[in-house]
Amino acid sequence: MKAALCILFLTMTFLVPGVQAQESQSIMDAEAAARQWLELTDAGNFDRSWDEAAEIFQEHITKPAWASAAANARSPLGSVHSRKVRSAQYARTLPGAPDGEYVVIQFETSFENKPSATEFVTPARAKDGSWRVSGYFIK
Repeated sequence: MKAALCILFLTMTFLVPGVQAQESQSIMDAEAAARQWLELTDAGNFDRSWDEAAEIFQEHITKPAWASAAANARSPLGSVHSRKVRSAQYARTLPGAPDGEYVVIQFETSFENKPSATEFVTPARAKDGSWRVSGYFIK
């Protein structure tokens, strides 16, 4: 029994740091993808941001509907003055989404006409291994 517990402990000791390192790398990669996607949105290039979004995003909103909704939401805010990560959390399940790999990122963003906003950006790992934004919301 002691040998089994010792083996289990050793296994967990070596596996957990590997999993944590993989999740940390995923978070960094997803954040980089989110920032690239946000640059398109910040520039008002909504058609291209739809093209670069995750398949699940594209399945839930058409390109013209996204362009209209994004323009209506973002235009009144003005330009981005600053944006920094408040939190980023790796997840394999999210409400209303198929199981997969996701990173839920909250950005503290200061816009020209809204100095204190929170942007929620959720990149998902695509079939090709890249990260693509599957959800976006401003509060």
